[in-house]
Order: sequence, then structure tokens, then C-alpha cells
Amino acid sequence: MTLHHRPIRAGAVAVLGLAMTAALGAFGAVAASAAPAVPAGFAALTNSVPATTDPQTGTYSAAQMGIQVALQPSHEAGLQSTLQATYTKGSASYHKWLGAGQFDARYAPSAAERQTVTRFLTSAGLTVEPSSSLFLVQAHGSSAQVAAAFRTKFETYKSARTGKTYFQNSAPVVLPTAMAGYVQGVNGLTNTIRAASQTVRPSYTKPAATSSTSTTPPACEAPYPTTAQLFAAVSNGTSFPFGYGDSPGCNGLTPSQDNALYGAPKASRRTQGGGVTMAVFELSAYQTSDIDTWAHTFYGKNYTPPLTNVTVDGGPLAPQCPTGDTCPPQYNYYNGDIEVDADIENQLAIAPDAKNLIVYNAPNDFTGQTELDEYTAIANADQAEVVSSSWAECENDVTSGYVEAENTVFEQMALQGQSMFGAEGDTGAFECIRSDGTTIVNVLDPPSQPWVTSVGGTSFNQFNPGADPHPSYPANTETVWNVDSLCSDAPASPANDNEGGFFWCGATGAGGGGSSQYWGRPFYQRGPGVNNAYTTHANGTTQCALASAGTPCREDPDISANADEYTPYAEYCTGSASTTPYSTCATISSNVPGWFGIGGTSLSSPFWSAVIADRDGYQGYRSGNVNPLLYTLFNLAPSFYFHDITGLHGTARNNGLFPETPGYDEATGIGTPKMKALITETF
Repeated sequence: MTLHHRPIRAGAVAVLGLAMTAALGAFGAVAASAAPAVPAGFAALTNSVPATTDPQTGTYSAAQMGIQVALQPSHEAGLQSTLQATYTKGSASYHKWLGAGQFDARYAPSAAERQTVTRFLTSAGLTVEPSSSLFLVQAHGSSAQVAAAFRTKFETYKSARTGKTYFQNSAPVVLPTAMAGYVQGVNGLTNTIRAASQTVRPSYTKPAATSSTSTTPPACEAPYPTTAQLFAAVSNGTSFPFGYGDSPGCNGLTPSQDNALYGAPKASRRTQGGGVTMAVFELSAYQTSDIDTWAHTFYGKNYTPPLTNVTVDGGPLAPQCPTGDTCPPQYNYYNGDIEVDADIENQLAIAPDAKNLIVYNAPNDFTGQTELDEYTAIANADQAEVVSSSWAECENDVTSGYVEAENTVFEQMALQGQSMFGAEGDTGAFECIRSDGTTIVNVLDPPSQPWVTSVGGTSFNQFNPGADPHPSYPANTETVWNVDSLCSDAPASPANDNEGGFFWCGATGAGGGGSSQYWGRPFYQRGPGVNNAYTTHANGTTQCALASAGTPCREDPDISANADEYTPYAEYCTGSASTTPYSTCATISSNVPGWFGIGGTSLSSPFWSAVIADRDGYQGYRSGNVNPLLYTLFNLAPSFYFHDITGLHGTARNNGLFPETPGYDEATGIGTPKMKALITETF
């Protein structure tokens, strides 16, 4: 199997509200516009040009555009030292969390630095606006004013594959030398940053025949789909019978089955998130009535989901977006209701006794600024012990300055003891397929961030628990999620129905994983298999570009859980064109209205976040970022805490590129949870 090294970014998206799409492009990069000489007293920001293989089509011009200047934390060396000490057992600082506001007090840029940036922007004719963060200086002006301020140029580009257009700066960002020393980057100079959800529904299926006779499995269950069934579905539109688990209509696993399969301890308030506040990061409206119906089905009519809704930048129903960013309604309103409901329901499946579940919600913009505002709001509030996000972009579509600005927020969360989880994606090793249409080897941001726990996907394959409310873990069955091993980089052949492997990565999915384009390997990421034949090293551009040359790159995922849409979880979600505009759930039909099976790493991420909520409730304290703990347990007693997905059993052996192996691998990470040990054991 060939390992394709990443080309420099093959462009993405569309201009001002068109759908995000991009061409694969050639592996060689088209050079950026010739940059003017940098005058004395000024410096160009490294990695500030998002390179692309797509052809330029013209000069971009806009009457108004909003930008954010992201500033580095002060005392950067001390911050990194404190982070490591806070997560090193035996250190005097071990798990001594900062309180709300203390991160800003210790590490915010100085008032003088912020004033210098503000004066610089206003002198260029830009209007400075209030900002959600001391680390961001926000402003707006015309594209001509922005280009002049940063001595750059804006061009439009057209995808040779799809015909969609987008804009970005084509020359480096140039700043006064002193200012360049504390500026991470400038956000808003490209419209290629729109987060997408990571859910997958079973495709090409019809309900299996039902019977009034009680059977095990029940009559509405059906076997795992075969390649012949999938090929017939794609070629001829032939649907096949499908049913899984004991939810209404055999539409997925119940909470009881979720917990039993991964060996949860005996249910009690203490082992099911009691006293803990959880949160989900969202970019879509949803109906609380859906959550009530799901919860009453499984927990009884007296159960009240502990929901609190917090909107940021107006939320998806009343967007207050960056100047010039349209935040089009088809990407807001209820467009992602399927994601929001799935996240909430899966957290409540594992931690139903949580004190509070905060649903943070911002508009979904095209420059990533509203997403950054939402993460900032979660960190500054410091109310949630565990946070899950199933929204992401492939790293190739975000800029180095943007990921550094995100990293500052995730460092804040880590020092406050907040556990942050992210869904690693659903198209195998080629995570730009759904993000921008390209097939390069890539992982997702923010799951690839060093202070985010990256959650991959597995499958239970042929195992179907049927109506058994307490199924045991199916030993030697769980594999990486890669439906019938169809996702790959293989060319078209009869083995993939002459569609090519990339087609199936997008059509039926596979668990994400690989090495980061931006981040070097964190201090905690160590253990058997972490150094492997696929390990990459920093080269200054396409491999952990923010790390020193030669540094091993951050590897994803950290851990995994079931994410296969054909071994799905149960979701309840409804909608209508009149009451929930742009709703995804309104388009779904089912044998039991509102109920359907759901998969994707969008489910494994909230699952893992809720496992750690259970741990926090049981232990009585915050676990904080769990990566250092997980890798420590992996090195001490891996078989006690994790199911190792080894590749020695089952049919799926890789995520389209990276193989399962004993120990760590870039298909499933450390493995899947043994919940009782993770929740109840003290370390």
C-alpha cells in the first residue's frame, strides 16, 4: 500500500455562502503570487500563505470583511512548562487547576501589545471591534484596506474538479518586526474554514421484516451488509434489509446496550456522571422535544434531560457573523440538527445522571471566527468538566495561524481541568474528502490538536446484540470501522465495484487517523506502536509544520469506540420544513417515525466524553485533559483499561491506509474503553 505524502493545499470551498468543495489538483503546488520585497522594519509571518494547486481566476474584492489578529500568550515558555508539570504525576503542580479568569491573568498578551495592534489596524483605516478574547483583536474594513494593512493580496481560485470558487491571500502577511514577534496569525483572510459534522447514517437500507413472535435476535434484525448488497445498491438502487439493536424498530443500540458492550460498572448516580457538568460544541439549532422523547423512551417519563442552552454570536437562528461573512441559512438554522441530537443523546446514554449538559451554539461561518468565539466562550465560562465537539475541518483547509489561535484556547481548558474531545472523522485516512473534496492523506482540526483527545471509530461487524439488554463485549470481533474494507486508495476494480476506494471512503465511511500537518508529537504520546513505519517528521511545510525540523508528528486518533453506521446507536430526531428550516432530520424517513440508526465518530466522541464524566463523578474531581492519563494507563496495564484493536481478527484491517496493529496504531489509537476500570480505578 502506497503512502501518499500531502501536497501543499489543494484548495477548497466557495465564495460567500456557496457550498464548500474543492478539487484534488496535482500534487505539485502552484506558486503563490510573487510577494513584494519586505521593507526594512517589517517581517513576513511564516506559513501565512495557504498554498493551493487550483488556478487563480481573478482578484478578490469585498466592500467589507472581518478579521481577527491572534496574539501569542505571554510567558510562552513558562506556559509550556506549567502545562507539562500540571500533567506530570508527582509534580507539585499536578492537577492543580486554574480558576476562571486566572489563565488570562497569567498568560494574556500585555495591554501594550494589544494597544499596538489596535493602533496599527486603525492607522490602516480598519475599524476595531469588541473581541471575545484578550488573545484576539477584531476589526473590519474593505478587502483593499485589509490587503494594504498586511501588505498582502487577495485572489479568487476555481476548483478544476468542481468549478467552485473561493478566496484567500496569495502573498505573506507582513507586519512591523516587533509586532510579528507576538502575532500568531490573522484569521479571516480565506473562506475555506467551515466546520462540518461527522455523522453517517446507514445507506441503501430498508427495514427488515418484522414478526409478532419474540425471537433473539428479534425479527427486525438483519445481518451486516455484504459487498454484494452494497454494490447492487450503488449500481441498481437495490435496497437491502437492515436492523440493529433493541431500540424502536431495531434502529440502533439502546443506552443499556451501549454501557454493557464496553463493560460499564454497576449503574448508580456515582458511576453515571452524578454531579458533573458536560457540554457539547454545536453549530445548529435543535428541538429539545426530541431529546425529551429519546430520554423518556429509555429512562421513563419522569426523567428530565438536564439541558442548558448557551448561544454565542447570536447562535444559528440569529447569526451575528463576521463582517462580510454571510453565514448562509442553508448552513445554519436546523441544518445540523442530526448532529446536535446525536451528541446530546450519546452523552446522556453514558452519563444520564449528569448535573448539567450545556449546549453551546454559534453560527457556522466560512472563516472559522464564530467557531473560535464558541471555544473561547466554553473556556472562559469554565463550567463544563467535559466537552465534546463533532464539528471539524480537515487540517489542509485551515491556516497555521488559525490552529495556533485554537491551541491557546485548548491550553486554557487543559490548565483549568476541562477534558476536550473531538471526532477524528469518517473518511478514513483521507479526511478532506467530505471537507473539501480532495483525497490527500490528512486528519481533522481540532481533533489533531495536542490538547484535544482525538476519538476514532471502530465496528462490531457481524455481532448484533438483538434484544439482549446487557450484551457482553464480543471478543475478537471489534475492528477498525471500514465497511467491508471498501475504503482505500485503490484504483477502480471489480473488488470495489469499479468505483475506486476513495468513493467508498465517502459513501460508507471509515474511522479517521494519521499524522498532523501542523503539530509535533506531545510529551505524553508514547508507548508500543507510537513509533511505527508510518510515523512522519517535521519538514516545515506539510508535516507538523509548527514543530522543529525532524520532530515526530502528532498521531491520531488517541482512542476509539464504535462508530460504524451499520452497528449504530439509536437516535431520535424530527423536523419539518415549516417549523425547523433546513432541518436534516426532516428529510429522514423511518419504519418508526423519528427513530433511526446513526454512526460516525460524531458518536464515539461524545461517548468517550461521557465515560470521563462518569470517571469525574465517581472519583469526585476533574480528570482534565485525559491524554496524559490514557497514555500512562496504556503503558502500565493496557489490557486492563482498553480493548486493543489488533488486526488479528475480523475483516477490516485498516482505515483505508493505516493498519491495525497490536498496541497503538493510526487506525484506532490505543483502543476502545473498558469502562469499569477507567471509571472506578484510582490513579
